[in-house]
Amino acid sequence: MKNLRKLVFLSLLVSLGLALSILESFMPIPFIAPGAKLGLSNMVVLITLVVFGFKEALVVGILKSILFSLATGSISSLFYSLSGAILSCITMYIVYSYFPNIYSLIGVSIFGAVAHNIAQVSVASLMMKNLKIFSYLPVLLLASLFTGYFVGLSSIFISKNLKKNFPNNCDTSRI
Repeated sequence: MKNLRKLVFLSLLVSLGLALSILESFMPIPFIAPGAKLGLSNMVVLITLVVFGFKEALVVGILKSILFSLATGSISSLFYSLSGAILSCITMYIVYSYFPNIYSLIGVSIFGAVAHNIAQVSVASLMMKNLKIFSYLPVLLLASLFTGYFVGLSSIFISKNLKKNFPNNCDTSRI
């Protein structure tokens, strides 16, 4: 019964991540960096990392990316989204696990946002066979400081409330 509850909750997290991705794709953000987004769906991956662990967070991130590509019909976005989700999840896991005394969830989120942008610019550079795309990276990295802060702050609030439902999984000392 416990595994079923976890599976259902992880499915809900994937669905929530997909819904946030779709919602975010419709939001025109008046921003200096074209293509930059808030990364609301990355909040779901960070929360999954905190509540359930790395393997589950990676699965949620990958499934969210695949389902978003299927829902929007944009296969090219799959490469950007998948690379960003995987590198972001790995980076957040490393920072969350190995530097708990240095970085809060806000710091973990900022590292994840930076990794996400680096992965996406790298994929764009490979797909277009043009290294000049990396000149856009500093603008995206600056944006990732603000978006990562917002996602991290939101994740702290949500994780505190989720620890009531999954007390055995959640590391409450880090929230």
